[in-house]
Amino acid sequence: MVSEQTKKQRIVVKVGTSTLTHDNGTLNFRNLESLARVLSDLKNKGCEIVLVTSGAIGIGIAKLGMDQKPSDLRYKQAVAAVGQCELMHLYDKFFAEYGHMVGQILLTREDVDQKARRKNLINTFQSLLELGVIPIVNENDSVSFEQIESGKNKVFGDNDTLSAMVAALCQADLLVFFSDIDGLYDCDPRENPQAVLIPVVAEINDDLRRSGGGAGTKRGTGGMVTKIAAAEIAMKNGINMVITNGSHPEALYDILEGKPVGTLFRAPKNIQAGGLSL
Repeated sequence: MVSEQTKKQRIVVKVGTSTLTHDNGTLNFRNLESLARVLSDLKNKGCEIVLVTSGAIGIGIAKLGMDQKPSDLRYKQAVAAVGQCELMHLYDKFFAEYGHMVGQILLTREDVDQKARRKNLINTFQSLLELGVIPIVNENDSVSFEQIESGKNKVFGDNDTLSAMVAALCQADLLVFFSDIDGLYDCDPRENPQAVLIPVVAEINDDLRRSGGGAGTKRGTGGMVTKIAAAEIAMKNGINMVITNGSHPEALYDILEGKPVGTLFRAPKNIQAGGLSL
């Protein structure tokens, strides 16, 4: 799978709302604590860690005591503002328990698309990593409407595509998706108990895209289709990507030791570093 970790191996981890919260929408402190502990331990071993997180709206709904996600865009953005504050407070608290600092980066698509802003973004990531800080990235839902408008003009797809773009910008060695599913199956395992896990993907084609049909959970908007799209970006940039179950963050140790975990999207070996392809 992935060769044994080397000094300063750069890892981007994407965690979704379904990993951060329980089915009833309340915070899953067990997963949060495990995630912070594993990432902190890997950082202690010499890895550079970037965390891409969803969850601002879901956590904001819980924080405000709402029964369901609001339908009006302005209220969605307000809920995201509250949730993002709580989310960063929790990350700061949990990572501080293990002696590490975090820094917040909120993005819109324009930050990635515009050359000058993209260059500044790359410099910010590099500076944070040089300072020993763990960058925590989310889409700026309070000002960006594309993602949170359900079914319309979705740009990042619950941060799935965003995480691949961040991995490319950071020239990461590995991108890991913590999802609510064990990996990519040949069909939807929620509908077909005979579904078979695909351990390795070396090429993305139309058949594979069809096997990833379907949306995400009621708490998260990113389905397998957006993860396959993210894998295409990662592979084009020479980055291996793994999808695995977010309820077991300790799986990162096995992934880095080359053990079969979830689904590995294996990037071609002949791609030269530095040729950013988004």
